[in-house]
Amino acid sequence: MKQKEAYSKFIKEEAKVLGFLSCGIAKAGFLEEEAPRLEQWLREGRQGEMRYMEHHFDKRLDPTKLVPGAKSVVSLLLNYHTDNVQSDSSAPKISSYAFGQDYHSVIKEKLYELLSRIREHIGEVEGRVFVDSAPVMDKAWAAKAGLGWVGKNTNLIAKQVGSFFFIAEMILDLDLAYDLPVADHCGSCTACIDACPTEALTAPYEIDASKCISYATIELKNAIPDHFKGKMDGWMFGCDVCQTVCPWNRFSTPHSEPAFHPNQELLELKKSDWEELTEETFKRVFKKSAVKRTKYSGLTRNIRFLNQ
Repeated sequence: MKQKEAYSKFIKEEAKVLGFLSCGIAKAGFLEEEAPRLEQWLREGRQGEMRYMEHHFDKRLDPTKLVPGAKSVVSLLLNYHTDNVQSDSSAPKISSYAFGQDYHSVIKEKLYELLSRIREHIGEVEGRVFVDSAPVMDKAWAAKAGLGWVGKNTNLIAKQVGSFFFIAEMILDLDLAYDLPVADHCGSCTACIDACPTEALTAPYEIDASKCISYATIELKNAIPDHFKGKMDGWMFGCDVCQTVCPWNRFSTPHSEPAFHPNQELLELKKSDWEELTEETFKRVFKKSAVKRTKYSGLTRNIRFLNQ
């Protein structure tokens, strides 16, 4: 037992050195509570056109199918909160997580370094790292690892830091000391549900992704449905509403990750600049950004839709 605790302590300390906000560990196994909820959510079509959510159902619920012999799921949070805002308040809005470099590459680099340090310190450890790159239910695992609770807006919320963070995982074939889940602290608050511009939060702890602005502006490849007209709240990429109104985010502090510092040109573009956006400007402003995912055609589609 002492060895498991020592290994866990080492992993958490190294995670902190690498800039992670927090780190928690849960025992790898089948997610019994999440299975019927996910099945019903998919059956009701709440995934919209995100067909990938329907694939690898068994792997999504059981990390031992992703990493044979898996014993532990190490969940990590990386802060992206910023006080920076776009200078033109009338300009189409971008979710603050996309102000800097694409988080996928930034976090993966840190995870590989952490895995390397674990192997150096402990010896032969088999495992894989994940950042939105495989069917892993990251919020469920982070909650199991005691890093927060899944709130009424379906985001992971941590009492001390709010919810403006990315979640990543390492699935390892290493026995570790496991953390305990924390209590739900949403209470009677319904700020997120009341504020959602499209009523995507259909009930506490439930989201219809096909009604979500983030889905419409990022995931959706076809035309944005008419039922979004007049409800986009000015968002052209993602949406921060249900996080911004959450009382727990008064505890959010600005991140210290250089790669997430905003592109100044992005912040300074005026409404007219966005409406006249060229492909050349798009490539320059979003060179290493997560916004590249929606492509030039997708972003300009979103901007045009805002003006309808």
